[in-house]
Amino acid sequence: MAYVSIPKDLTKVKNKVAFNLTKRQLICLAVAGALGLPFYFLTKAYIGTSSAATGMVLLMLPEFLFAMYEKDGMPLEKILMNIISVRFRRPAIRRYETENIFDEPKHKPVAVQKTGKGGNVRGRKK
Repeated sequence: MAYVSIPKDLTKVKNKVAFNLTKRQLICLAVAGALGLPFYFLTKAYIGTSSAATGMVLLMLPEFLFAMYEKDGMPLEKILMNIISVRFRRPAIRRYETENIFDEPKHKPVAVQKTGKGGNVRGRKK
């Protein structure tokens, strides 16, 4: 009998469109091909085959990373946006401030009035 493994978390399962790739991956790889292949064919006569191939790889590498890299369910652009917001948009030093309820109050204290029976009554002003 054939054995098929079923993942426990079905939210991580993605629909594959073609060649076992998702729609996002196909679009990113198409953009990489649209940038890299013309660069190679247009520059190999001027800078040589090896240099043109190196340039093509360097042009296609970012698109490939955006297509394939994923960590903790987040694609690369979300990871980069999180890094940018933590490093540059938010302050690096955050002060730890608490309010001590047992410390001296910052507002004017309420006067305590003595009663005739030995107890204190709070909340009455003089």
